[in-house]
Amino acid sequence: MAIVPVRKKLPAREKLLKAAGELFYDHGITATGIDAVIARAGVAKMSLYNNFKSKSELVAAYIDARHQEWLDLYAKRSTDLSNGWERVLAVFDAYQDHAEFDYENGFRGCGLLNAAAEMPANSAERAAVNRHKQEVKAIVKRELSELPITEPGRIEQLTEHVCFLLEGSISLAGLAADTQAIERARTMADQLIEQSL
Repeated sequence: MAIVPVRKKLPAREKLLKAAGELFYDHGITATGIDAVIARAGVAKMSLYNNFKSKSELVAAYIDARHQEWLDLYAKRSTDLSNGWERVLAVFDAYQDHAEFDYENGFRGCGLLNAAAEMPANSAERAAVNRHKQEVKAIVKRELSELPITEPGRIEQLTEHVCFLLEGSISLAGLAADTQAIERARTMADQLIEQSL
């Protein structure tokens, strides 16, 4: 008798978040209606409103989920690394991992920056994206601070350079459908760190 694997049934909230994540990334937040999210999730309309008060709340949850997804990729990449230099490069590796997901319509760049571009200047959603980017910057700075860099202000300057390389490469990778841009930026960051020691 064959053993049939048991498939865990996802709660409606997770189905909705997964569906929203796919649709928001592939088609944009503004272009994706609530009905499309409900249809993709395969849940009743009431399930949406039992879990999210509005589309804005669903977007905020999407941004948080995408942020956590990247943090998990970074943790996986950096856990066994022995020094800050390697862990800075692991930031690029985690972005590379994200870029190489199996997206329905291909890689379109950073999902969080794409989301921020659709939101009004002072919106809560843009602020949430900025918090994510600031957390990534803080990770880079923390790891660089472990290195024997003694020149005053050099860690802050190097943090800026590394983050510019990271964000620039992810944007170019999305525009040109060239995820190897992230790997090239990683090599540049590696050289910058080496020159700073």
